[in-house]
Amino acid sequence: MLAFSASADQNATRTYVAQKILSDERKSCSNTLLQQFKMKRNPRKLAWTKSFRRAHGKEMTVDSTLSFAARRNVPVRYNRDLVATTLKAMQRVSEIRAKRERQFYKNRMRGNKERDLEADRKLVAENQHLLPPAEREAAQKLLEDESEMLDVVDELDEEEEEELEQQKLAQQKLKAKKKQRLVRGSGPEDMDVDA
Repeated sequence: MLAFSASADQNATRTYVAQKILSDERKSCSNTLLQQFKMKRNPRKLAWTKSFRRAHGKEMTVDSTLSFAARRNVPVRYNRDLVATTLKAMQRVSEIRAKRERQFYKNRMRGNKERDLEADRKLVAENQHLLPPAEREAAQKLLEDESEMLDVVDELDEEEEEELEQQKLAQQKLKAKKKQRLVRGSGPEDMDVDA
């Protein structure tokens, strides 16, 4: 059962209460979200909601700085030193969170330039008939040069892979020799012992 209640300011956010078996869960939401909720839309499928962004990996969900923002409904006696250290900690946590969010965004956007460039190249290759004749020749030349470069890079990659495989085989042979030395009865372990 859901019960809706408006806040003091009608234009502000509204609060809805989902009555569960043992506890009431209170959440506040905007008018737009309330309308979507009334239409029984799933917030994880609406691209502008926080739950969508978290579910699709567009925002940080697992981070220690996020737990500091949680409310703690435990009364604490006023202490001037505690307040000062808390304010310093809040500032430091916000700095750390901002830094981690920037790094998260950079990691998420890492391959976009290459993907966009590849899409542009594909668009030019498919629609060369729309280009003026002078630019058509230049575009064909560029595409041929890039394909040659890619072939050279592929050949280099194959050579590097073969070298890595040879190194792995050499390491496995060395490990096998070491194991063989450790096994009794094989190898140069026959020694005469003076009694």
